[in-house]
Amino acid sequence: MMSVLTPTNINFILQGLWLTLYISFLSIVLSTIIGTILAVMRNGKNPILRWISSIYIEFVRNVPNLLWIFIIFLVFQMKSTPAGITSFTVFTSAALAEIIRGGLNGVDHGQTEAGLSQGMTHWQIFIYIVFPQAIRKMLPAIISQFVTVIKDTSLLYSVIALQELFGKSQILMGKYFEPSQVFTLYLIITAIYFVINFAISTYSRQLAKKWAQGAE
Repeated sequence: MMSVLTPTNINFILQGLWLTLYISFLSIVLSTIIGTILAVMRNGKNPILRWISSIYIEFVRNVPNLLWIFIIFLVFQMKSTPAGITSFTVFTSAALAEIIRGGLNGVDHGQTEAGLSQGMTHWQIFIYIVFPQAIRKMLPAIISQFVTVIKDTSLLYSVIALQELFGKSQILMGKYFEPSQVFTLYLIITAIYFVINFAISTYSRQLAKKWAQGAE
């Protein structure tokens, strides 16, 4: 029986893992930036900006990410990788906007009043006082969202044939027919997802615990 653990197969799987992490990382970075803007808009005093932000967040969050992948890929005629990054950014930014908004709202309003009493502008207060405190509250949740993005990238192969980690494993499946070979491949892919996501989740919990102790 031919082994599935050949150098060629391992390299093939690692290529998919790299693409998974690349898409996930860029999506999280872009989503954090856009989510911060949406959160500030929704918390702001401008009714038009609040309205735009609220509609975006509620509409995007309540439509499955699978549909956003289809829409971005088919309507905008993007290549697979940019379509994957864009669709995950669109969807995840809405989720992160609420996480970030919760972090901003968790900062005592007295901090803003103290800044105003010192002659600071609202923008300066946000940059130097509110946001640094809020980031401590929301960063663990943002890191946890990274896990969700990594897992959900497995949708990309079935929808737009993007050969990320799960996609590479499905391609390899076509070469092997023995149950033990198929089981080994699935075990390898499962282990990779678990190790990465467990490490991120553990780090997120430890970070939250460390900051909670530091706040006491």
